[in-house]
Amino acid sequence: MDTELKSLKIDRTPRRAPEHSKWARRWIIGGVALFLLLGTARLGYNVLSAAPEVETLRVRASTAGPGASAALVLNATGYIVAHHKIEVAAKVIGKVAWIGVEKADRVRQGQVLVRLEDDEYRAQVQQAQGQLANLQARLLQLEHGSRPEEIEVTKANLGVAQADMENARVNLERVKKLVTEGVLAQQALDDAQARYDGQVARVASLQKTHDLARIGPRQEEIDSVRGQVEQARGAVAFAETQLANTVIRAPVTGTILERAVEKGEFVTTSFVGDRGAKGYVVSLADLNDLQVELDIAQNDFAKLQPHQKGIVTTDAFPDRKYEGVIFEISPEANRQKATVQVKVKILKPDEFLRPEMNASVAFIAEEKPAAGGSAASHAIVVPASAVRNDSVFVVLGGRAVRRPVKAGSATAHGVAILQGLIGGEDLIVSPPADLKDGDRVHAKGQ
Repeated sequence: MDTELKSLKIDRTPRRAPEHSKWARRWIIGGVALFLLLGTARLGYNVLSAAPEVETLRVRASTAGPGASAALVLNATGYIVAHHKIEVAAKVIGKVAWIGVEKADRVRQGQVLVRLEDDEYRAQVQQAQGQLANLQARLLQLEHGSRPEEIEVTKANLGVAQADMENARVNLERVKKLVTEGVLAQQALDDAQARYDGQVARVASLQKTHDLARIGPRQEEIDSVRGQVEQARGAVAFAETQLANTVIRAPVTGTILERAVEKGEFVTTSFVGDRGAKGYVVSLADLNDLQVELDIAQNDFAKLQPHQKGIVTTDAFPDRKYEGVIFEISPEANRQKATVQVKVKILKPDEFLRPEMNASVAFIAEEKPAAGGSAASHAIVVPASAVRNDSVFVVLGGRAVRRPVKAGSATAHGVAILQGLIGGEDLIVSPPADLKDGDRVHAKGQ
């Protein structure tokens, strides 16, 4: 028995565990990761599905002037327009030889924008100047009269004619005597008489010529040539103006909105079409003089008055606010739209504003400041459905946060909030009846 007990021994040699394949380990790890991912997704779905979906509205506040509280009168939407948009056109026709601006360039008044080819216009100037010089020389000739040499020539011609006349007279007397004595026939007397009469007429003509040379031209002739000179000067001025018009300059200081032509295109004084000659070369406007163009429904028109103030905001930059004032009210209504056009001048525009941007104007009415009121207040109007038990709910970090507010008078557009909101909050428009402070919510559309 003892021998059997002694023969019993415990084998303490460590045994090696059977090796599992690498693919088996990878499948196990992948399966665990898949289960964890599915669990996380399920948990997230449960959380999101538990959060009620709510409709939110971004609160906007418009600041009133110091010492006055502001009451919102009307909200209207429209477009920003330039007060004066100018389409710079050419006054002459021709091809574009050079253009020196691009869209969005700022230009100064008088700056050269476009040059047209001017060869023909320079030739016209030269031709007109030559005609003027010719007429001016003619006028000077008439005003100065005949030269002394010319007068002497006419005097000499007159002297020769007078001598010939005297010779013809002596010959006539001689022939008369011979005819009386019967020596010559009557024909000789007639010939002598004719020669004498011709010399008398010639002397009379040369005497007139000599007198005209001494007196000079008539005043009417001088006045006629003087008128022709003035006409030629007008032609020169017109030709020079046409030449100057080949250089197109900026009429005002502003910003280029559109570049309508390129080098080599033909420019005319009237619009032909997109494929034809262009009627204007660029359009520009002063972007420091902007307005908001609004179409106000006739039912709301009575709420506005001239020079009424408003706060301008844009869809592109909703956080930027600009002071505005009604600058123009159309004298007639639009029958088809049942609206009246109103233009609001933006008092201090900046580089963020662009023509044709969507814009909203919150018209405000100044009221007397309340006792102990602050130097500046905010005009905030929210939907009536958002106010419940003198409080509202706003969304912060995916949760509903209760905000106590002080509500003012109700208007057609909602309830005025005097205290509790400053603008920029995401307000829950119609909170659920069981919504509590801190509950998780999901904003509609997000």
